[in-house]
Amino acid sequence: MPAAVLAALFAVGGAYAQSLKPNQTAGFSHGELVKFTYQQNFACVHQPRDDLNHNGVLAQSDPGEFQTPICQAGIQPTIDPTGEDARKTAILYVLVPMFSLNHDQNPDDAIPCPTGVRAGTLCGPALGKTLIQLFGAVPEAYKIKPLVFTDCPGPGSMPGTCTMHASTVDLGKVLVALGKLPPPASNVFLPTPNHSHVVADARANTENAIWWEVEPVLVTDPADWPDQNGGFGITSVAKLRQAEQRGQAVEVPSNFYLFFSSKSMQGMH
Repeated sequence: MPAAVLAALFAVGGAYAQSLKPNQTAGFSHGELVKFTYQQNFACVHQPRDDLNHNGVLAQSDPGEFQTPICQAGIQPTIDPTGEDARKTAILYVLVPMFSLNHDQNPDDAIPCPTGVRAGTLCGPALGKTLIQLFGAVPEAYKIKPLVFTDCPGPGSMPGTCTMHASTVDLGKVLVALGKLPPPASNVFLPTPNHSHVVADARANTENAIWWEVEPVLVTDPADWPDQNGGFGITSVAKLRQAEQRGQAVEVPSNFYLFFSSKSMQGMH
């Protein structure tokens, strides 16, 4: 990897960060910066015939299943939070850096349990040990202090958090699909990973807040990771597709939705 690229990956911060309000995050579209403004809390769609807690009882007959939201990757709802066809919902691609720049073998570097996190969440040194076992190192996605810039957590915010986001994500189905855990899938709640955002070019300026389906994208090559100002890496859907074709990014669906507007930040690039 070129030295200049590596140095940029290690850079943290950005001039635009100072312009963000507490309910805003940055992202990328068409190779430029965009700013998201969140207008309400997240939603994780839970349909009557789902069994997101894997206890063999469908949600329609299991009231306890959805009293605490289960935001799950690897599942595709048929409707969005408004009840409309989910295939028509805007997509927020959430880039997750599933690589370690320093081959981190210290489990204490993993994200600690956020305040108020649900019981049973895998976090702290236990998370670090599990990640080292499954992936060979603690990825930047789950480090207290990642060695790459990410849009979330926001400036000055605690690791494992992001404005108006869920604080945990169930990755059980994804880990089974990746061959990291044997089937059948079970709930594996992890803190919200460090991540960045990409939206389609046509969605860069979405003046009125709408629901967006979160599509996690596991990025495995540091060369594809965008720097803080979008100088390189995955900064558009077109570049995301190229990384997927090279086998360096894996996209999965989820039942996780966010409600925000988007505005181009041209001139900050």
